Amino acid sequence: MQKIIKLTVLAVMINSGNAGAQLLDQKEISNFIDHMVSTHQYNRAELEAVFKRTNKSERVLAAISKPAEALPWYKYRPIFIQQNRIEQGLAFWVRHQDLLARAEKEYGVPAQIIVAIIGVETMYGTNTGKDRVMDALATLAFHYPIRAAFFRSELEHFLLLAREQNIDPLSLNGSYAGAMGMPQFISSSYRHYAVDFDRDGKIDIWNNPADAIGSVANYFCQHGWTLGQKVVVPGSVTGDKYTQTLTDDLKPGINAGMLYSYGIEINEKIPPGVNVKVLSLEGPDGEEIWICLNNFYVITRYNRSPLYAMAVYQLSEEILGKYGNNVAHLK
Repeated sequence: MQKIIKLTVLAVMINSGNAGAQLLDQKEISNFIDHMVSTHQYNRAELEAVFKRTNKSERVLAAISKPAEALPWYKYRPIFIQQNRIEQGLAFWVRHQDLLARAEKEYGVPAQIIVAIIGVETMYGTNTGKDRVMDALATLAFHYPIRAAFFRSELEHFLLLAREQNIDPLSLNGSYAGAMGMPQFISSSYRHYAVDFDRDGKIDIWNNPADAIGSVANYFCQHGWTLGQKVVVPGSVTGDKYTQTLTDDLKPGINAGMLYSYGIEINEKIPPGVNVKVLSLEGPDGEEIWICLNNFYVITRYNRSPLYAMAVYQLSEEILGKYGNNVAHLK
């Protein structure tokens, strides 16, 4: 990470005539600064100096209005399940196999899931985003009404993070939604779940694979991952009664023992007392039915999209197969 230039020094450096923030809603900025001053004891002049160098981004607003998750599954899947991403996942696993083995042991999260998350998010750290995080979060906090409250909270967390980690808030780049580092943590996730996995006294999810691996594992552990439990199993249906089980709720809410009564059959055994979610995806050859368990729901806590969770799972399985073959070959 880049070390912070103290905000007081930033204030001196900034040209008072800079009009970068003029595109942002000045009243909203003023109200936000009031909150930061009264709640977190920030110096008003220092925050005003930061916001003078913060810009509204039309690119961010355009990107968030066209998320890949709006695509049908048959178009979304090829974005992430591709040979290059699988091969690079294998290389990442081999390169960091000791760290991944320790993370799996300490947090109970499979190595292939950790690798797949980092692979889907940033192609194993090679593409961590080009939007300045401060610009992205301020733009969405003050100019994206549908999720303004969420992004204001993330902007608050980001400034607190910058103060806690001694980082220049204007120096960090990330995604159009303000996600950061190899695992693309949003600010609140960074503050709550990022860990110093190599115990070097600092948390760096930008450049340190150890901290990125440990942080992803900790996130999944804290959100209820169950080691050894399945993620999804394929299903098949007869009739149309199964449509009664299809909801937008991502959390498993139907007892597995009830599936048959809805015309849903599965080839793999699920204990009847376990709750599941029935998921319908638009595949290349028609409808795909998947029975999702709690570990699938845990993946959606990272990104609240069933398409995302399925891509992570299927990529993890492809990488696991490659890794298993690689280990067998070495033996």
